[in-house]
Amino acid sequence: MALSSTTLTDSAISELKQMIVSGELVPGQRLPREADLAERLGLSRNSLREAVKGLSLVGVLDVRQGDGTYVASLDSESLIGRIGFVVDFHRDDEVLHYLQVRRILEPAASAIASLRLTDAEIDALDQHLDQLDPRPCVEDLVASDLEFHRMIVAGSQNPVLISLLDSLAGPIQRARLWRGSTEENALSRTTDEHRAIVRALRARVPEVVSAAVTTHIFGVEHWLLFAPPDIRRRTSPTPEPA
Repeated sequence: MALSSTTLTDSAISELKQMIVSGELVPGQRLPREADLAERLGLSRNSLREAVKGLSLVGVLDVRQGDGTYVASLDSESLIGRIGFVVDFHRDDEVLHYLQVRRILEPAASAIASLRLTDAEIDALDQHLDQLDPRPCVEDLVASDLEFHRMIVAGSQNPVLISLLDSLAGPIQRARLWRGSTEENALSRTTDEHRAIVRALRARVPEVVSAAVTTHIFGVEHWLLFAPPDIRRRTSPTPEPA
């Protein structure tokens, strides 16, 4: 029974992946000629070509027109950063899942940051909050919130956590916007909770920082859990017409 083209392509991807994982092919190395590599792996040139195309789309291989195909950078930050492309296609019923993952990861990253941020970097967090207009529009409030959290997570100095949390920002941003536009006292609540996080960071007690961040970010998740169905639909990337 003949194998389907998809199965053959998957097999070719597996073969190339194994060559990279084993260290036979390393970042920056050029792949052998297509004909030679296909013969060596016992694959058709068409299957190999499709495999290369697939791996280039996810950034594992770098196809350079007129020069050849190279193994791209395989550092965790670059690879995880590409998750953002995939999560942008999330469904509205998955938003809560992303919020839950954020609630698990971000307090941990912030706790690490509490021991690594310098006093000057913590001062910069206060300065960032001071720069927010006293009566900001929802978009500016959310943008300020995103940057505030990004600054803290960056302080963890953990590129994997930084990339993972950055990839989660897209799916939950719409929920943040809708919460900011529908919930009363969104500005004062957000500001108070941000200031509490900064105070916790100054105390340099990871457990206190983790608790403060958890309390803060759970607010969006809790709001979405109890939001009316029409509001929940609007947190989708493709909301139904009003």
